[in-house]
Formats: sequence, C-alpha cells, structure tokens
Amino acid sequence: MKSLFDPEAYSEIKDRINLLSENSEKQWGKMAVGQMLHHCQGTFNIMLEKNDYGLKPNILAKLFFKKILYNDTPYRKNLPTAKFLKESEPRDFNTEKRNLKALLDEVEGQKKRKEWKAHPGFGYFTKQQWGQMQYKHLDHHLKQFGV
Repeated sequence: MKSLFDPEAYSEIKDRINLLSENSEKQWGKMAVGQMLHHCQGTFNIMLEKNDYGLKPNILAKLFFKKILYNDTPYRKNLPTAKFLKESEPRDFNTEKRNLKALLDEVEGQKKRKEWKAHPGFGYFTKQQWGQMQYKHLDHHLKQFGV
C-alpha cells in the first residue's frame, strides 16, 4: 500500500488533486466535488491533532474496521461515511481545494515525525499506517471524481 510519506505517492496525489475542477463529475456517491474536498480534510485534521470531532475509543471499530483503513483492498463504492465526516452543505470548490492541498503539505512536512498521538476512535497507528490510511482515503475519493 502506498503511503503519503513516500515522495512519489505524495506527488501523485497532489497532481491528481490539481486535475480536479469545479466541473468534475462524481462517478458514484452523493457529494459534489467541493464537498468531497472538505470531507477529505477531516481525516487530516484528526491526524494533525487539529480536531478530534468528539470521537471516543470504539473497541468494535478497532477489532473489525481498523485494518481495513490501511490495507491494500480498495474501499468499495458507496461505502457509508462516518457521521462526523458527512457533508450536506454546499462548499466552495476553490477554497476547499486550497485547504486540502495545504493540509496535504502539512502532513508531508511531518514525514520525519517519530511520535504520533492515538486516533481518538481507533487507537494507535504507526507512522506508516497513518500514511497508508491517508493515501487510501484520498485515492478512493479522487477515483470517485475520475482522477
């Protein structure tokens, strides 16, 4: 599984985000492109300890879902979204694209970081798992919009 901490994967994701436009059409799902860009910021906010969204430790999530977040199996289309990451309000495409790219750069700047705080819902992830999880999530949503 690729990791955002790998320079090639980071560049690939950034290039794919740059291919998005206000007119990018979804291949599946309910979110418009601006909503998707905002949605993807949520997992970065958790990783970068900017927002825990009130999440509490969840033993069932740890046991049954955690490994799915960073393994090689792609997420299936129309997978239900966690309530705290659901987007229903319209979002400005340019603002959300700029914000996501800034968070992506911030994550890339953390590539030498050794210690990571536990995820509020899933518990501890290694640096490699954080990078893989973020790559997999972005890859899923970029494919959702054909890039």
